Amino acid sequence: MKNSFHLVHHLVLPSIPPIIATMNKIIITIDGWSSCGKSTLAKQLSRELGYVYIDSGAMYRAITLYFLRNHIDWTASEEVMNALQNIRLEFVSNHKTGQTEMHLNGENVEYVIRDLVVAEKVSDIAAIKDVRTFAVAQQQEMGTKKGIVMDGRDIGTVVFPNAALKIFMTADNGIRVQRRFKELYEKNPNITIDEVKNNLELRDYIDSHREVSPLRQADDAIVLDNTSLSEKDQLGMALGWAKAKINPTENQ
Repeated sequence: MKNSFHLVHHLVLPSIPPIIATMNKIIITIDGWSSCGKSTLAKQLSRELGYVYIDSGAMYRAITLYFLRNHIDWTASEEVMNALQNIRLEFVSNHKTGQTEMHLNGENVEYVIRDLVVAEKVSDIAAIKDVRTFAVAQQQEMGTKKGIVMDGRDIGTVVFPNAALKIFMTADNGIRVQRRFKELYEKNPNITIDEVKNNLELRDYIDSHREVSPLRQADDAIVLDNTSLSEKDQLGMALGWAKAKINPTENQ
C-alpha cells in the first residue's frame, strides 16, 4: 500500500521551564472511553511539558469523513485500500490558538470531523484492520523522537506498548453523556440527549468488542476516574505522574 501520509510539524510550543527542558523525554499515552476528556487532558499536559500533542482520534475521524464524502464501501477491502492511498493527513498548527488542527488533503476539517454524522460511523471504520494498520504506522513514526502525548483507544496497548507513562481515563456514564451533549449542542441545537446517549453506548460497545485493537486498559496503566475532578485537579495529578517518570531520581 502506498504511504501517502504526511505529518506537518508547524507546532507552536510554549516556553519550557528549564528544569523540564533538561529532563529525559518520554512517550505519554492516554486511553479511555469516549467523552472522558482525553483530548483536553492530553493538550494541557503537552502544553505544560512542552511536548507535542497528537490526536489519534482526529486521524480516524478524518479517514471516516473521507469515506463518507466519497461513498466508500468500507466492507470491501480493495475499495478501502484504494481509498487510503488517496488520503493525506496533516496536523497543522493554528498560530492564533497555538493548537494543532487536522487537515484532510489540504482542507482544514478540524470542526467538520466533530459532527455527530462522523461520530456515528468512526468506530465502525476505525475497527477495519487496514485502516488501523495505516493509522498506527503513522502514529508510531511520530513517536520515534519521544516527547509526545497521544490519546486514543489503543495507544498504550498497541501503538506504544512500552510507553513510560500510560493513563486510562474513565468517568460515570451519565457525566460523559452530559459532557458530549454540551459539546455537540453548541454546534447543533437540534441534537437530543437521547441521540448522544445512544451514540456513546454504541461507540463503547464497538470500541471494546472489535476484533482489531479493542479498547482495554493496559496492565501497567494508571486509572484516572475524573467523574468528580476538575480539569485543574486532573491535570495536577497527571503532571505529577509524568514528572515522576521523566525524572525518577527526584522521587527516590
